[in-house]
Order: sequence, then C-alpha cells, then structure tokens
Amino acid sequence: MRMRKKLGMGIMSATLGLSLIAGGTYAYFSDSEVSNNTFAAGTLDLAIEPTEIINVENLKPGDWMVRTFELQNNGTLDIEKVFLETDYTIIDANGDNTEDFGEHIQVEFLYNADKLDEVIYETTLAELKTMTPEAINEHIFDPQFEKGLPVDTIDDFSVKFNFVDNGEDQNQFQGDSLRLAWTFKAVQGIGEEK
Repeated sequence: MRMRKKLGMGIMSATLGLSLIAGGTYAYFSDSEVSNNTFAAGTLDLAIEPTEIINVENLKPGDWMVRTFELQNNGTLDIEKVFLETDYTIIDANGDNTEDFGEHIQVEFLYNADKLDEVIYETTLAELKTMTPEAINEHIFDPQFEKGLPVDTIDDFSVKFNFVDNGEDQNQFQGDSLRLAWTFKAVQGIGEEK
C-alpha cells in the first residue's frame, strides 16, 4: 500500500502543480481602449439648368438661336473637369435625306452671357458627335474653367446654334427634326492629403 499511497500523492502533486502553472499564465494586469474612426466619401453632383437647353420649331436655313445654361456644382467635392458627349437622332419626315442634318447645324460655344461675341469653339453637331469627350473638354470647358468648378459655384455658358444656309438646295430637310442629347460628366481632381 505504501507504493499506492506514494503513487497517489505523486499524481496529486503533479495535478496541483499543473493547475498552478495554468492558472498563473492568466494572472496579469491588462487594459484596452477602442478607437472609433470614420471614412466618409464626398459627392460629385453636377447639375445643369435648364435641363432642356433648346426646343425650337419652324427653322429655315439661315436661322440662328442663342441659348444660355448653367453648370452647377451641388456636391461636396470640387469638379476638376467636365466632359460633354453629343448624340442625336434625326427624324426624316419625307425619307429623302441624302445628307446628315447635323452637318448643317453649326454650334458656337460662346464665352458667357456678357461676351456673346467671343467664340470659344465652333463646329457642327455632326463633328461634335464624333469628337472624344477629352477633346471637347480641351476646346470648350478648359478655357472657361480656370480652376475647375469648385463646390457651390455656378458657371454660365452660352451656345449659338445656326441652321447654315449653304446657298444650295436644302429641301431634303423640310419637315425634319433633330433630337439632340448632351450628356455632361463631372470628374474629380487628384487625391490630396487630408
């Protein structure tokens, strides 16, 4: 029995020692703090006023129209560049068009409402439709936007549309209409340290 008693005491001592070692590894001081952080993205919000720049009827070769519109930055981030995409559809009333009506509509982008005689850029709707948005920005918006379009600012633009009288027979366009869609796209500036 002595052997049994010694063996039992040994197992008990080993168990007590292990529990002290295990319990001792969790006995230390500790502290923690939580840091609450926020990343909030800004917004780009380009608005155009009015949304319909031109709506005119009963045009004849030689007629012209000047229209003014505003580009507004209603977002929380500065707009560095504005790109313009041009698209249009032609409704051929008589089905006799041999030419693109857009080639006969000249567009003159003017500096602003106060300087209507200063042309920034002149082209036709047909040419404007084939231009890249970057090229249009370079010719039209870069000269007007010296520092982009900062938050809460408005920039006025004037456009003169001319139904060019080319001195030739333009009867094929009688009764036709052209539906113009201009899509303005805003782009932010480069990132910066905050």
